[in-house]
Amino acid sequence: MSDNDVALKPKTKVEPKLDKPKLYKVILVNDDYTPREFVIAILKIVFRMSEETGYRVMMTAHKLGSCVVVVCAKDIAETKAKEGIDLAKEMGFPLMFTTEPEE
Repeated sequence: MSDNDVALKPKTKVEPKLDKPKLYKVILVNDDYTPREFVIAILKIVFRMSEETGYRVMMTAHKLGSCVVVVCAKDIAETKAKEGIDLAKEMGFPLMFTTEPEE
């Protein structure tokens, strides 16, 4: 090599590592006013659950005070929770769904 020669190193490509989006829980909150059958109907309509699964989720919320209904992306979780609350309000019930990040 002479003094004018330049050693070229190949550039390494750095690919950015993408984080997976955070998942959110939709939580059914128990209340003493909304009929059980109505809660099951909302779970079937909004969350596409079977009658049996809806019953189990509803009973878990009834016994424990709340129950995780589904875990999904943030925008889907918020949309489903709002849809359930809005349907209940239309029928005059105080049914409540909340969302929170999964840990």
